[in-house]
Amino acid sequence: MRYAAFFRNLNLGRRNCPDRAQFEQAFLENGASAAASFLTNGTMVFEARSRRAAENILDTASTSMAASCGLREPAFLRGIDQLAALVETAPFEAIDPATVFACCVTFLHRDAVVAGKPPSATPRGDVEVIAITGSEALCIVRKLGKSPGSPNAFLEKTLALPATTRVWNTVVRLVDKHA
Repeated sequence: MRYAAFFRNLNLGRRNCPDRAQFEQAFLENGASAAASFLTNGTMVFEARSRRAAENILDTASTSMAASCGLREPAFLRGIDQLAALVETAPFEAIDPATVFACCVTFLHRDAVVAGKPPSATPRGDVEVIAITGSEALCIVRKLGKSPGSPNAFLEKTLALPATTRVWNTVVRLVDKHA
């Protein structure tokens, strides 16, 4: 079975981050039968025999990278089939790309509880949550002035837990390549 691990604040080759070879090796040495870094943004696609095995591989690979390069950021595990199902829903289909800076998916911490109706937008209106799946928040980002909004910062502050965000097209491309 294939899984994707989305790391927070991991950019290959930067300070306290592995390079591509170290990143892939951390997964292979800790039980993945295959591992391929996807882009340079801390996204890893790997194979494991079960969800539980994938969780163990992710945990031990994270520990290895903390020891070897100092990476101490959380990662968020999703099955490729789960991502394919999310892509199939076409959540941004009604959004005119010319009206937004980006469409994004934020992977939420497993302890995140979205009770009641969470804020649907930042006070500035530069981030708008259009849907929450339970484990992801789907957001549109607007650029107001010189900088775009940050769904990750907004959701981490709102939920008081770490999260990580990818541009929607990254997830679509990942699914196209690995599903």
